[in-house]
Amino acid sequence: MQTATTTAPRTLDLGVAGMTCASCVGRVERALKKVPGVNDAVVNLATESARVSYAPSADIEARIRRAVRNAGYEPRARDADAAADNLSPWAGFAPVAIGLLLSLPLLVPMVGGLAGLHWSLPAWLQFLLATPVQFILGARFYRAGWHALKAGTGNMDLLVALGTSAGWGLSLWLWLARGHEHLYFEASAVVVTLVLLGKWLEARAKRQTTTAIRALQALRPETAHVILRTGGEADLPLAEVIAGDQLVVRPGERIPADGLVEQGDTHVDEAMLTGEPLPVRKGAGERVTGGSINGEGRIVVRATAVGQESVLAQIIRLVEDAQAGKAPIQRLVDRVSAVFVPVVLGLAAITLAGWLLAGAGMEQALIRAVAVLVIACPCALGLATPAAIMAGTGVAARHGILIKDAEALENAHRVGTVAFDKTGTLTVGQPRLIAFLTAPGADEAATLAIAASLQSGSEHPLARAVVAAARERAMTVTAPTAVRAVPGRGTEGEVGGRQFLIGSLPWLEELQLPLGTLAGNVQRLQAQGATLSALVERTDAVLGMLALMAFADAPKPGAAQALSALRARGLRLVMISGDQRAAALAMAQRLGLRPEEVQAEVLPADKAARIAALRSEGQVVAMVGDGINDAPALAAADIGIAMGTGTDVAMHAAGITLMRGDLALVAGALEISQRTVRKIRQNLFWAFAYNVAGIPLAALGVLSPVVAGAAMALSSVSVLTNALLLKRWRLAPAPSPARGSPQRASAG
Repeated sequence: MQTATTTAPRTLDLGVAGMTCASCVGRVERALKKVPGVNDAVVNLATESARVSYAPSADIEARIRRAVRNAGYEPRARDADAAADNLSPWAGFAPVAIGLLLSLPLLVPMVGGLAGLHWSLPAWLQFLLATPVQFILGARFYRAGWHALKAGTGNMDLLVALGTSAGWGLSLWLWLARGHEHLYFEASAVVVTLVLLGKWLEARAKRQTTTAIRALQALRPETAHVILRTGGEADLPLAEVIAGDQLVVRPGERIPADGLVEQGDTHVDEAMLTGEPLPVRKGAGERVTGGSINGEGRIVVRATAVGQESVLAQIIRLVEDAQAGKAPIQRLVDRVSAVFVPVVLGLAAITLAGWLLAGAGMEQALIRAVAVLVIACPCALGLATPAAIMAGTGVAARHGILIKDAEALENAHRVGTVAFDKTGTLTVGQPRLIAFLTAPGADEAATLAIAASLQSGSEHPLARAVVAAARERAMTVTAPTAVRAVPGRGTEGEVGGRQFLIGSLPWLEELQLPLGTLAGNVQRLQAQGATLSALVERTDAVLGMLALMAFADAPKPGAAQALSALRARGLRLVMISGDQRAAALAMAQRLGLRPEEVQAEVLPADKAARIAALRSEGQVVAMVGDGINDAPALAAADIGIAMGTGTDVAMHAAGITLMRGDLALVAGALEISQRTVRKIRQNLFWAFAYNVAGIPLAALGVLSPVVAGAAMALSSVSVLTNALLLKRWRLAPAPSPARGSPQRASAG
């Protein structure tokens, strides 16, 4: 009997050349989704790219590219996009310059008319100047408009082609059939030139929205100094470096790959990766990240992650994913763009008929209809959302805030409650053993050695503290056997043939084990903010108390100020901890949290349920955590925020990742979300308002085709420029404890 096998879906990123407006985006998406095997497709006008999710099958990638071509656009590799991003600022200006050279003489009589000088160029000269602009420089509009018609839709190019052709054709008819000298060649030529100018300015602005990705990609060095196994060094391409290689990094060079320092001592600049402004000291045994800059010392690094597995590659992938995604608010734009061009064509026909019925001649009626066609601009609608998302995610990444997708970026500003894990998130996460109290008759040194041995294989922060305390006293730590971890409670196993368990006081209560003579110390230690655990020996099913251990952690620097800043934003704060309530309250007091903001003695498995309970109260909830046991809670929250100093599991479960353990980044993430959503709304408002106001004015004859063309050309540029103001955003400095009042981040 054969069993069905499922293959994980794959993703293809490809460039799509030739898109000009939101209608183009919709047409490409529909064409891609019709390809058998394609699960989803998202097209981005700002990056002129598509991300396609598909089930692997024979030739499907070729069919995807063919679908793009059949829709009237040019599929290309993403590396072609990267090459285009590196073009000169003046690249592509030649057609615009030629158009300006040919069109400006046509405007001279218009300017002269405003000054009271009524004259015009000879009709034959107007024809010679306008025709190359219309049919050579404007050929791109005819090609793209024809492809749209063949696909049964319309786009901006179709509107421009129809409008300018009508103006040029009317002028030719008036000249040849009626011998008029007052023609409209300048309208068609100037409109084509202005639209070309607008598209060129738009392309320049688009390249600026991708600066964050380009800056991250530039962090990769071309080569690495590899220590050969046969001795000596060789400069190898970065693509040939493999995990386990020893890499020499000289002062001032970029570190080629993630790894561990084996030799040397230095300071490393990680600003482009984490936003941390100060270099970080690195010595033997410490981790370094590929792309960061080595300081003053020569170091030897053992590569642990290269290529797509490196932190830098994951950062780039997260930023690309966020910029390729489509925000929920974009759905409105998609619905409008699907009917935009047909509606505009209908309004132009109504304008033509209306002026004819009102007694105007064909000449005047046609010019009014041309103005309607020319002023309508679906470009601004298509760029409003993706341009803001790209600028927002880019500036956030520069400050060490990685946003996983557009939905997380859009929703983060609505957060009303922020829940925090305690250990490693609000605290340093490196607790120390501050008290080790043994039961009467127990040898302190031997008992500590037993506790350290039982915990020696654990990565839990409290376990590491016990092992560190034993090693500081030069005690022998042996490997335990038959070890079993009890989630949220502790560990049990054998040391030296004897059975022990070490765990929390609530676990001891479940086991109905009294603390005996050590009970009197519990309240005193918890009042100091200590976290308590106990070591117990199991003999013939009888549990005997051996020791009570107290651990202390410290709040993260700036944690209290960061929480104060969040509260000043009107947010509700909650600390969720597995500690005993007394210890959790003591730490909360040091952090400036109120007792009602503390939820203590919460097992890891119950954190997600607590988040669900907070969500049930009607507010959008963000969860901030860093450990494996935080992953379910991060996934359960409306917005999961993972500290990048934590685990990969937590980062994958979160919508936002903070690349350093600075809690001020939590407020920064919410702030950049608010700023980005504000820009999206501003862009959409002006894009809609422009069309709602401009089309009626053109239909009523208030706007000439030339003015309408200029307005259309500038509309998309203004949307992009407004989005690019987000690049001015800076993370607010932490508020001073003395002042206590938060400073807000600033942006354009």
